[in-house]
Amino acid sequence: MPEIMINGPAGRLEGRYTHSKTPNAPLAIVLHPNPEHGGTMNNKVNYYLFQAFAERGFSTLRFNFRGVGKSQGTFDRGEGELSDAAAALDWMQEFNPNAPYVWVGGYSFGAWVGMQLLMRRPEIRGFISLAPPANVYDFSFLAPCPTSGLIAHGMKDTLVPEPHVEKLVQKLRAQRGISIDYRTLDSATHFFNDEIDILMSHVHDHMNKAGGGRKFIPQISKAA
Repeated sequence: MPEIMINGPAGRLEGRYTHSKTPNAPLAIVLHPNPEHGGTMNNKVNYYLFQAFAERGFSTLRFNFRGVGKSQGTFDRGEGELSDAAAALDWMQEFNPNAPYVWVGGYSFGAWVGMQLLMRRPEIRGFISLAPPANVYDFSFLAPCPTSGLIAHGMKDTLVPEPHVEKLVQKLRAQRGISIDYRTLDSATHFFNDEIDILMSHVHDHMNKAGGGRKFIPQISKAA
């Protein structure tokens, strides 16, 4: 998985990219948590979500937002990071001009940025939002939300209490033409800790039903 450098709006963006062996494969982009709290593209949840897309045959990219790792620039509280994500998606599409569609995955802060990205890019067909920080950031821009997707959250999340996410889900479900697959993990915190296998099982199950890439049956190696 070679390191890549993408020309972003604030300078170079450091990334990791896996190219699918399937001709004209769909694309997936994975966005990481808040850099101010240590979020990077190598975050455990971020990494496993990246692997899940790759296992399904997507050409998949994860990258560091501006000011993180080898990425140039400084943290911009969301606006600049959205521009980074758009530039990263542009790079993937230039490299894969015949890709039929895109999925976006994001964890915490990355989920908020990812939901903004899908509002601006009609080629995004589905989304995976893990622990979206609905108590910290405004999600009212999802009016209407243009595509269906998965929202997953831990019931023991003390950073983003679950009722805030439930409220967001209910607002989205009131919209016509989309389906929000909301899944909660009883024992999971905001960091999902020992619940990664269970979380990824939910991701694969959702994508099996939604038609995201190849059908994949994960092997659960940890007790629920």
